[in-house]
Amino acid sequence: MFYWVVKAILWPFLHFVFRPWAEGVENVPKEGPVILAGNHLSFADHFFGALFLPRKVISLGKSDYFTGSGIKGLVSRAFFSGVGTVPIDRSGGKASEAALRTGLRVLGEGSVLGIYPEGTRSPDGRLYKGKTGVARLALESRAPVIPWAMINTFEMMPPGRPIPKFGIRPGVKYGKPLDFSRYYGMENDFLVLRAVTDEIMYALMELSGQEYVDKYAASAKVEMVRAAREARGSSAVSGN
Repeated sequence: MFYWVVKAILWPFLHFVFRPWAEGVENVPKEGPVILAGNHLSFADHFFGALFLPRKVISLGKSDYFTGSGIKGLVSRAFFSGVGTVPIDRSGGKASEAALRTGLRVLGEGSVLGIYPEGTRSPDGRLYKGKTGVARLALESRAPVIPWAMINTFEMMPPGRPIPKFGIRPGVKYGKPLDFSRYYGMENDFLVLRAVTDEIMYALMELSGQEYVDKYAASAKVEMVRAAREARGSSAVSGN
């Protein structure tokens, strides 16, 4: 109930202030399990991604959103619970397997599962290599996969910006269902998982118009931080 209350409050406000738009809503099945596999550009994706769908979208989010203390932690827990986020541990290993089982449980209940294959927000607006968890979910659950592309949310609210920019219209594109039935029963083959994931990312690239980068977003973030530190160090040396 809290999900629909939050959505009922946000819908008129977001429409009036930001005038968001959507394409391909009819591609999302009206019932049964569905995987929405999307690009992840901004914190704003949590607001606009599911706004146009008549079904509840359950997403997997890092457990940090639910473990904060004080007023900020309380607000974070309330918000992410309200938008249908299920906390998971993203540290890898057994935690990744537990996250997979959580996703399969959601799909087994006939629900819509929203997932970001990149694993984290894009640091620069480009589309990065997808992790194969989405492929395992697709093959084990046999649920249809809908590419779910956010548009303009990076420009509107890039990482690190607490308040969105006004005057930029965010959009959502829902692609046609991807069929991976030819791979059913092969979910333990890494090459198959990689092929399925790459096909999903290619569909997202086509839908979003983003430039694709064949590396993981988390690695790109580390490289950017390292480069920034080296640049500051060089500037300090030259200044002396």
